[in-house]
This record gives sequence, C-alpha cells and structure tokens, in this order.
Amino acid sequence: MGISHRVQRIWHEYGLKPHLVRSFKTSNDPDFVAKVKDVVGLYLDPPENALVLAVDEKSQIQAVWPKN
Repeated sequence: MGISHRVQRIWHEYGLKPHLVRSFKTSNDPDFVAKVKDVVGLYLDPPENALVLAVDEKSQIQAVWPKN
C-alpha cells in the first residue's frame, strides 16, 4: 500500500527514519508486565466464545485498563 506523500514529507522534514530503528522500547509503567501478560493471555487462552481483535494504534504496546 505504501506510505502517503504527506507522511514521507513529514519524515523527510524532521529527519525521521522509522524503518531503520532496530531496537525495542519498553514502557516505564510499573504495571507494564502485568498488562502485557493480560493481553498475551487473551491470545493464548481466550475466554470461551470470545472474539479477540487487535488494532495497532501505534508501533508500541499500550494497554489501558478501566478502574474497577
């Protein structure tokens, strides 16, 4: 599908080269590990009759849980 010309111009203007990034950044959220385990758990052992969908909002993992 490619990248739009507008995005290419912004990347060029700011010297951004996301395709050259070879590292992974983790969150500094103290609950990060627990959140990742919950999310991965949905894929590995989903509840019966569950529909698990993934939407890639950004190139990072982000899990936001409602307050109970």
